[in-house]
Amino acid sequence: MKKLLIALVALIPSLAIAAGGGYQHPLEKAKIDLEDKASLQRGAALFTNYCLGCHQMQFHRYNRSAQDLGIPEELVKENLIFGDQKVGEQMTNAMPAKESAKWFGKQPPDLTLIARLRNPDWIYTYLKSFYIDESKTFGVNNAVFKDVGMPHVLEPLQGTQTAEYVYTEVDGEKTLSGIKLVQKTQGSMTPEEFDQAMHDLVNFLEYVGEPSKLESHKIGTWVLVFLAVFFVFIYLLKKEYWRDVH
Repeated sequence: MKKLLIALVALIPSLAIAAGGGYQHPLEKAKIDLEDKASLQRGAALFTNYCLGCHQMQFHRYNRSAQDLGIPEELVKENLIFGDQKVGEQMTNAMPAKESAKWFGKQPPDLTLIARLRNPDWIYTYLKSFYIDESKTFGVNNAVFKDVGMPHVLEPLQGTQTAEYVYTEVDGEKTLSGIKLVQKTQGSMTPEEFDQAMHDLVNFLEYVGEPSKLESHKIGTWVLVFLAVFFVFIYLLKKEYWRDVH
């Protein structure tokens, strides 16, 4: 519980910065489907390959994903674990906390509960909204999270984008009213393929935030079936009791 509280506290500064006033980039809809095991498996692979180097999931274990998503443990060892960790261990990395805070301005937050703290639509749009900004330390900015202190780690997949700013002038004062992102160079994926990849990644983050949802959905289905059958018997019993009255 102590570690959980520390992770939540670590996220508060970033939430406060992003919630600041000014222009708010419109959010796109993320496709969340926890029944799509293939999507969740692809999302897990994307997370371990592109995110886990900086962002941990201290409250989620590799074998939980293996069990829930139908991934054989041998494949988990071969494709999702890149260090000397065991399948039963948490999804953590070797990045030192103090040094990472110096490199990025703050320690990269744990992402176990990010989908519960953030709207999945926000995460999906954020991942797609990096653009070139040479004035920033990592050479990029983000339309959803202004002045983000994170490199565009997905650039090899997406490519690069530039931003066209739209301003509205009121009483002689210009205010930012829109940011149009324009593809400059293409990565290894087409825009359609990258969109699907981000849907998969956000889908996996949504699952990790509350893994019990998968089991809850299964139980809920059987409960509804039981109630439907039970209602028939109750209705027939009610008719039998009230037959003489009516």
